[in-house]
Amino acid sequence: MTQTTLSSTKSRFLLPDALSSALTQLIDRVQPGIVQVRNSGRGAGTGIIWRTDGTIVTNHHVVPHDDATIHVHLTDDRVFDAKVIDRNPKLDIAMLKITGDKLTAVPVGDSSRLRTGEFVFAIGNPWGHRGVVTAGIVSGLSTVKLPDSDSTTQYIKSDVQLAPGFSGGPLLDASGTVVGINAMVFGGDLGVCIPSNVVSDWIAGLPQRQISLSIELQPVELPDSLRKKEPALAKRAAGLLVVGASPDGHTDSAGVLIGDVLLDVDSQPIDDVNSLLGRLTRHDARSSVKFNVIRGGVLRAVNVDIEAVTRNE
Repeated sequence: MTQTTLSSTKSRFLLPDALSSALTQLIDRVQPGIVQVRNSGRGAGTGIIWRTDGTIVTNHHVVPHDDATIHVHLTDDRVFDAKVIDRNPKLDIAMLKITGDKLTAVPVGDSSRLRTGEFVFAIGNPWGHRGVVTAGIVSGLSTVKLPDSDSTTQYIKSDVQLAPGFSGGPLLDASGTVVGINAMVFGGDLGVCIPSNVVSDWIAGLPQRQISLSIELQPVELPDSLRKKEPALAKRAAGLLVVGASPDGHTDSAGVLIGDVLLDVDSQPIDDVNSLLGRLTRHDARSSVKFNVIRGGVLRAVNVDIEAVTRNE
């Protein structure tokens, strides 16, 4: 009887201990990519290193004036001068740029996959305290009309506790990827965040983020025999066949080969070249992504070097 009671008591603590350890590792992993943004005359907010080239995303209301002096403080105590290189006041997004090396970008997730009740975490710098973490669940997704516009956009609502200084910081899912940008300006009883896909789509539309492929592709139908052989392909009708390399293309080192049929990027289906480009622009140009491809009649996953299959225009 005593042994059963002790065993039961121990088992009750195993799950919380494992969850706590996993959360601690998650926070430690992403903290280097989360910065404090100090704006002369307006206090401080938070920012996210979006790309390792020094691109940082924050809220527009954190850095609303182009003539302000902006400093970015990293977790390793380095401080950089920053400039606003683009902004969208209606979406409350701003892009900063710093010049530095050994920068860590936080991975960006797909906010369209969020579900009500999902655990999320926020990291920010409230009241001057660095790297404060809060947790909660997704309470819902809302579509609202943008100010002075006929356009609408989506926002994520959660019960994560936010305070001044969290603005511009990340809302993270349980895997540690950015699914939203905390935006205190929209306020209310619930924390309201700009979905990561809204931010990624905005960045993808900026001239400096337009890219083109260095491989040649053409749509191709998947044969019925292959779809019957591979259960994962049962609902897929087509893919993109790699038919060649454009000038300066290097398919041999990129991870894809002529004859491969591309199916998805990071588990997100690609139906045409535009959808492929849209997925690739959401990643750091120096990183790699996982493609599911058909090679030699076999479904397999390959890691693809983004820089090797794209070129900046």
